[in-house]
Amino acid sequence: MTDHVLIFDTTLRDGEQSPGATMTHSEKLEIAEMLDDMGVDIIEAGFPIASEGDFKAVSEIAQRSKDAQICGLSRANFKDIDRCWEAVKHSARPRIHTFIGTSPLHRAIPNLDMDQMAERIHDCVTHARNLCDNVQWSSMDATRTEWDFLKRTVDIAIKAGASTINIPDTVGYTEPVESADLIKRLIQEVDGADTVIFSTHCHNDLGMATANSLAAVAGGARQIECTINGLGERAGNTALEEVVMAMRVRKDIMPYGTRIDTTKIMNISRRVSTVSGFPVQFNKAIVGKNAFAHESGIHQDGMLKNRETFEVMRPEDVGLSGTSLPLGKHSGRAALRDKLEKLGVEMGDNELKDIFVRFKDLADRKKEVFDEDLIALIRQNDGTDDHLKLKDLTVICGMNGPQKATMVLEIDGDDKTVQATGDGPVDATFNAVKQLFPHGARLQLYQVHAVTEGTDAQATVSVRMEEEGRIATGESADTDTVVASAKAYINALNRLIVRREQTSVGYDEKAVSYKDTGK
Repeated sequence: MTDHVLIFDTTLRDGEQSPGATMTHSEKLEIAEMLDDMGVDIIEAGFPIASEGDFKAVSEIAQRSKDAQICGLSRANFKDIDRCWEAVKHSARPRIHTFIGTSPLHRAIPNLDMDQMAERIHDCVTHARNLCDNVQWSSMDATRTEWDFLKRTVDIAIKAGASTINIPDTVGYTEPVESADLIKRLIQEVDGADTVIFSTHCHNDLGMATANSLAAVAGGARQIECTINGLGERAGNTALEEVVMAMRVRKDIMPYGTRIDTTKIMNISRRVSTVSGFPVQFNKAIVGKNAFAHESGIHQDGMLKNRETFEVMRPEDVGLSGTSLPLGKHSGRAALRDKLEKLGVEMGDNELKDIFVRFKDLADRKKEVFDEDLIALIRQNDGTDDHLKLKDLTVICGMNGPQKATMVLEIDGDDKTVQATGDGPVDATFNAVKQLFPHGARLQLYQVHAVTEGTDAQATVSVRMEEEGRIATGESADTDTVVASAKAYINALNRLIVRREQTSVGYDEKAVSYKDTGK
């Protein structure tokens, strides 16, 4: 199928490498299921050798997968490859992905000359192929590798049994013309190139990841490696939603197809944003809050007459309702369910019941409840299994003297009360939490933004905390910014508690640093 492009999603591996984006075990399983349901061809579920936690996640995802191939990453050594195979072998369609850095800078890391590296590539791909008939090999930092050596290593990997050859732009260095030419030359000049699938893996350091990936497809690549929301190290990776929608909208010049159900894009984008703690920028292509918003009078007039005047795709194509009609306190459960379905959110009766209670509470405090308000409600942690729960908070502010916060915090079922002061209401609130639950976690990020407009708008607060190398994020929304701050802070602490417990029973999700891979 020369016109079909495989979508290889690495949100759970490369995306999770973003500092602070670590996901829990249950969150990884949830995201993997959503990726499978939306039609992703290959899910890179993790890096099994990194930790016991990563191994367990990859293994369980492999067992649960329906249609997608489940892939694990491994460095170029037998121990990594064996551990990867143990994790993915339960999948109906397993894949081993092994890599090594081939550029002069990366060859210096293991201190291998060209001949030694060529031998290692042959041995590792052969070993992987003896375990699994679906092997992908990557030449890390391929776009800064000497042409003759890159060609040589690709030839070796193909002859050793690799079925997919990935050409990563690991540091976002290349540009579209180079990207297309590199793939085209490899296909033309490497023996056996017609027996494998060439893949592209682009980073966004210079803002060209999407353009470089699509150019590589024009050059002959038939697999794109990408992540939801472009999540990834540094400036991120190629965004799945961008390449998929670009090929769908511009079939006149990019006549390629994918298996992706695009109507599920918005829902998974929001979920990944929530579990990673990385908000989507408002003007982000396809999934940003303003991607289908029109405020200019000229634009609004044009949209009312013909939506195609200022939209190259329909909001419905990516899972949006296409409208922002508000709900209110008189709206019923059926109206709420209908609105959620139009927003691309599917939930069971029990989940709807919980959301409806919170929706009614919010509607009593707001004149209008907009789409963004509902999304913020969905993203809030319900705290069912949390060690810490906020029961009550009263803050006294004034121009003179420190602010005071009186808090009731439930800690493992027991209510504790304290009064604390601070330099501002949020500082006083956080100090109250510290007094009731002493900890050594450091606040790395505190971010507030309004969900909608108006003085009664909900505030969404995101925090990121670090403790002994463990990083956790928390997020919450409320019409009271201080309450939202307290809930977000407590959510992050609850996640850190979970990570402490994981460490105490024998593993740490960051026991092996992903940065050691360099990929």
